[in-house]
Amino acid sequence: MDNDTHPDPAGGLGQFLRSRRDRLSPDAAGLSGAGRRKVPGLRRDEAATLAGVSLSYYSRLEQGRELSPSPGVLEALARALRLGDEDKEELFRLARPTARRTKSPARVERVRPHLVQLIESWTRTPAFVIGHAQDLLATNALADALYRDFAHHDNVLRMLFLDPAARSFYRNPERARHRAVADLQQTAASTPEDPRVLELVGELSVRSGDFRSLWAREYTRVPPYEVKQVCHSVVGDLELRHEALAIRSAPGQQLIILQAEPGSPSADGLALLGSLDAPEARHRENPAHGS
Repeated sequence: MDNDTHPDPAGGLGQFLRSRRDRLSPDAAGLSGAGRRKVPGLRRDEAATLAGVSLSYYSRLEQGRELSPSPGVLEALARALRLGDEDKEELFRLARPTARRTKSPARVERVRPHLVQLIESWTRTPAFVIGHAQDLLATNALADALYRDFAHHDNVLRMLFLDPAARSFYRNPERARHRAVADLQQTAASTPEDPRVLELVGELSVRSGDFRSLWAREYTRVPPYEVKQVCHSVVGDLELRHEALAIRSAPGQQLIILQAEPGSPSADGLALLGSLDAPEARHRENPAHGS
């Protein structure tokens, strides 16, 4: 267990976090396969991962060197440590002298209508718009058809880590996962108290051991986009050039375009896919994701 001699000017917040971490077993926290250990409770890095914050940030909280945890971070800590109502109230009481007293209004992510119209007009190219936490905000008909086998169709990371369809769809799922996690780490580094990122990281950390392992790594840069090789259950193998374009009118949003080489078997496969059961609802907009 970590032994710290740092003072705790946060009025007992650090001691409180350590005590609740010590009494929470990995199994109770949802960390299956954590293995046997000499001491009970969660390790500091495990608590940080579950809360969706960096290890260095969590360490500063326990050592009393971080004096401004936001309400969003406190909510994430309460979820990660499985705090009951009384303990959660105590957590906020201990942090109240230094926490921000007002919560920033949630940012509602909307896709501009002209951009929706643009991707809808692309009948031979799958395209979609993702938000800052890789939530799918709008898709065109061909993108819907391409990802039709996925039960999760709301967030790129949830599709990659929680949906069994990813194993057969991606020829190199590890590459896709590495890139998505590195992208999310960049977002988390620039907005460490973002509620949507904290919520997503907390969910994936509990439900996916693969995500926990990749999230614990330090990525210096996002791997470049390249040709995406996939296998669709109806039209078979496809090679698609993957491009991600930042939308300057909506910071944090990206336009994802998947292109096949003209005249290639992959282009024929997309044409066949587009001629099959294209849904009437050509796109999905989800303005509920805030940060």
